[in-house]
Amino acid sequence: MTCCSAVDAASLPDITSVLVEEQLMVSREVRPGVRESELSVTGIHCANCIRAIESGMMKLNGVESVRVNLSTKRVNVHWQVKQAPDLIAALTRIGFAANFTEPERKARDPELRRLVLALAVAGFCSMNVMMFSVGVWAGADPATRHAFHWISAFIALPCVLYSGRIYFQSAWAALRHGRTNMDVPISIGVILAYLLSLYDTIYNGPHAYFDAATSLLFFLLIGRTLDYMMREKARSAVEGLMRLVPNGATIENDDGRRSYLPIDQIKTGMRIVLAAGDRVPVDGEIVEGVSELDCAIATGESAPRHVVTGMNVQAGMLNLSAPLIVKATATVKTSFLAEMVRLMEAAEGGRARYRRIADRAAELYSPVVHTVAFATFLGWLIATGDWHQAITIAIAVLIITCPCALGLAVPIVQVVAARRLFENGILVKDGSAIERMNAIDTVVFDKTGTLTLGKPVAAIMPVMADKLHIAAAMARQSRHPYSKAIAAQLHAVSDNISLGQMSEQSGLGMEARIGADLYRLGRAEWALDAEELANNTGTVFSCNGKLAASFFFEDILRPDAVQTVEMLQKANVKIVLLSGDEEKAVARVSDDLDIDDFAARLLPADKVARLKHLEEQGHRTLMVGDGLNDAPALASAYVSMAPASAADIGRNAADFVFLHKSLGAVTAALSIAQGAAKLVRENFALSILYNAIALPIAIAGYVTPLIAALAMSVSSIMVVGNALRLKTGRVQRVTRQTSSDAKVLR
Repeated sequence: MTCCSAVDAASLPDITSVLVEEQLMVSREVRPGVRESELSVTGIHCANCIRAIESGMMKLNGVESVRVNLSTKRVNVHWQVKQAPDLIAALTRIGFAANFTEPERKARDPELRRLVLALAVAGFCSMNVMMFSVGVWAGADPATRHAFHWISAFIALPCVLYSGRIYFQSAWAALRHGRTNMDVPISIGVILAYLLSLYDTIYNGPHAYFDAATSLLFFLLIGRTLDYMMREKARSAVEGLMRLVPNGATIENDDGRRSYLPIDQIKTGMRIVLAAGDRVPVDGEIVEGVSELDCAIATGESAPRHVVTGMNVQAGMLNLSAPLIVKATATVKTSFLAEMVRLMEAAEGGRARYRRIADRAAELYSPVVHTVAFATFLGWLIATGDWHQAITIAIAVLIITCPCALGLAVPIVQVVAARRLFENGILVKDGSAIERMNAIDTVVFDKTGTLTLGKPVAAIMPVMADKLHIAAAMARQSRHPYSKAIAAQLHAVSDNISLGQMSEQSGLGMEARIGADLYRLGRAEWALDAEELANNTGTVFSCNGKLAASFFFEDILRPDAVQTVEMLQKANVKIVLLSGDEEKAVARVSDDLDIDDFAARLLPADKVARLKHLEEQGHRTLMVGDGLNDAPALASAYVSMAPASAADIGRNAADFVFLHKSLGAVTAALSIAQGAAKLVRENFALSILYNAIALPIAIAGYVTPLIAALAMSVSSIMVVGNALRLKTGRVQRVTRQTSSDAKVLR
């Protein structure tokens, strides 16, 4: 459900519709006089649905913009309060059921289960019907042939009724609202083939084509199921991001008493009590306490940030070490995390408008096939006066031009490509991402955890080498990333020592007393006395205020990072580095990798803005990132990729996830995508060639519905065999495409 803001009833027109009143309650104000509503529309499943909804809704008075998100099956509408269109009624007229609440997610996908069951029924029926057809072809006597036809009719009936409803329901929904789609000619062909075969069986005709109807549905459902499975892997990361918001928080009242409030009841000015391990529920200002925060969601920095009274914090940050009291400066609906959610929803909606190759091909298929089949029927009826022969030939035309090969051309290549990617340690969630990957000309890298491993490595400059075993023992007692790096670097140093009184000072470091000596491991300004501090900064180890060792931290590049960047640059791919980290750290990595275009200290919205700017310049970007703060950018990019070590939100937002440490997965994915695109083009060429040869023969009357079904099956097998040729090769040189080319791919 969308965020709500207060609605001034006096400023609104007199609206009698209950649905419109509900629409007002669940909307939020974008600007004075304009509100935003989001609706759940579960019937969205293809580009035709997106076009129908967007074009239909834009005709409503008062609607300013409509954006359909295919992956989340939601429609975002900006509308004017003065005119207040009834969005639910409008979507119903277009042919889509809608509501203002997100449907409950089920553990099992009912649509996938429906497709698999339909495929199983079609497979069982087609095999059994084909078995009886073989008996007829072998020369069965008239009585046996008639019996076989009746048995085939009964076996084919559940296939047509149960498996065929996948197509019948879609075709009827389109026709009922004055549209057509690829399922219309399929439905007509299956129904006519069965009814004509039943007519011939009743009147003891020599031929029946139940095998054609069942085989047709079986091959079509294979392609439909594969395509659906690939599409549904593209899950939205928005829900995962929202799970970072706690259900509520402890509030300190004016009288000092504390109480727990649900998150949506927290208002600005309230004092929120944060224990160590709590996430910040809303944006605020620290009024009491000193601690360290994991700010990865906002900045992407791997190191915790030291915070004190007076500093601002943002929703989603994790309090690591000590209690804090934060004064709320925002509500859950206006917080930083809510803004990130809105950024991701807008970005995913933009990506969902990408028009897949198969969707674009489907636009031409349906009207052409209808016209050709109807013209064939009329031509033969006029020429012979035999309606039975005319309709038989028309059915053969519908079946032989059935989009089995066309329907398999894309999903089967994507399934094979997904297998090749997996063999290279890469998971793909969305088949359309493979198509988009082939079109990229720019790669945008995050730094921490992407180009680097995201784990700081310590370099040690000892002054009192005999004291390092104490530093090792202290470092092993802390979970701070820098302490872990020091402990890893000193792993060979024995720490068989009793530390005596030991404590961790929030935001400062570790302190231990051994005998009369005081040892500190942490910030230089805390661990060293004034004389020593003049020449030392950063993280140090001290004994009684004197420097015992200095530590310097740096992140190491991923294996093959240099080679990967070089290969992409040789292929004419533009490289950009965007990071929320400090300027010096980002500049050092850009120098190591010879990347000229880089920017540091970027917030999530800044990264999204940079990607939008690249898009406006005509670039199609691959975003490679890992942090929580990268999620909106991953969703906003033309295509995106994240390492398996990324935060859950980053992995969910990305199209590709690579499992190995090597950054060579980027070039491997690009190479496989380029090979897949080539095979898809070849499959479409095979489909077109098949139709160019088979269609004239069918129109001429030399093909029966059964031969048409067999020919259709052969074309499907050719497409599958061609897809299996996909290999992993080298990244091809990219030829820059014009902005007009980019529009074709949208």
